[in-house]
Amino acid sequence: MKHYSQKEKLDIVSSYLNGETISSISLRKGISRTTIYTWIKEHNQRLKKGKSPNFRYLHDLEQTAQRQKQIIEILQRSPCPPSAPLNQKYEAIKQLSKDYTVNILCEALQVAKGSYYNHILRNKNGATKSAQRHSEMQPIIEQIFHENNQVFGASKIYAILKDRGYAIAETTVAKIMHENGLFSIRGYAKKLYNQHRERKKNILQQQFNVPAPNEVWVSDITYFSVFNRMYYICAILDLYARKIIAYKVSKHNSTQLTKSTFKIAYQNRQPSSNLLFHSDQGSNYTSNEFRKYLKSLNITQSFSRPGTPYDNSVIESFFGSFKREGLYRYRFKSERDFFEAIDEYINFYNEKRPHSILMNQTPNGFESRYYSKHKEKSENDTEHI
Repeated sequence: MKHYSQKEKLDIVSSYLNGETISSISLRKGISRTTIYTWIKEHNQRLKKGKSPNFRYLHDLEQTAQRQKQIIEILQRSPCPPSAPLNQKYEAIKQLSKDYTVNILCEALQVAKGSYYNHILRNKNGATKSAQRHSEMQPIIEQIFHENNQVFGASKIYAILKDRGYAIAETTVAKIMHENGLFSIRGYAKKLYNQHRERKKNILQQQFNVPAPNEVWVSDITYFSVFNRMYYICAILDLYARKIIAYKVSKHNSTQLTKSTFKIAYQNRQPSSNLLFHSDQGSNYTSNEFRKYLKSLNITQSFSRPGTPYDNSVIESFFGSFKREGLYRYRFKSERDFFEAIDEYINFYNEKRPHSILMNQTPNGFESRYYSKHKEKSENDTEHI
């Protein structure tokens, strides 16, 4: 049995908290769902031990999740894999350095930072003196940063270097810190505290049977790899008829994906202000931007408890059916072919696939009967007046 380090476990938990489903993680990593549930439970127990949130742990968790997302993006965009010769990887780092830090690029492509900087010096690519200075100062700045509990930003580290006799500009310190992902935890403390305080309400409480459409919507994000590129699929389901009312596909797992998907659902359905919107606690759904947007529409948010995927089991079940009955069965010839397959399956799901919980009716049929029944009732009530 393979032994997993704490860092590897933290990466798995980060993926879940960042919005990836348990099923997706299990498939991608080859780890059983039960093991992942156990790690998530252990993670939650650690958080509950203290009277107040452990901001360092939360910060590290968020940083790890963001780093993993970036590494996946880099591997998708890189013209060569980590197993390629060093010269090819150096060139890939150079090409992608406008969009990512050298630190994360070297980690993704498995290149030592010192080796890359030495490569720059040897080949005189750009400002040689500047590259040499970065190479010399990077380990010193990183040591000061970690010695002081990741609290100090560029200005304080610059002051320490100056006091120690190093001649370096504050802007250079800031650039080196940015290139190597050394960001002060101070900037995250208030954000993490507010997120921790606001995430706790699970209003839905697994009450999945609702009396009418547009009373409770549930949402989640899954991913699927096609042509060595990751695609993220966000879906929103109306609990009344188990109907998919909006979905969107993106190459980036971001708040913009969830927000734009919700806009489609809202514009198409025009729900009343008593709508409850339920999701997991992924950053896509807990971000300030998304929460403010829902508040502006007077929509109440509900969140699954950490490590409890059953709190959102209806949409999790949909994604399971979606992949088993749709995506896993085909070999896609193009991106367009992939998108068309998604459209076709969701149309099939809503129009033709009966559900036992709906008395073997389809989502569209079940919802149509609701509106027909209430239209008849309204007409009868009008006749009696």
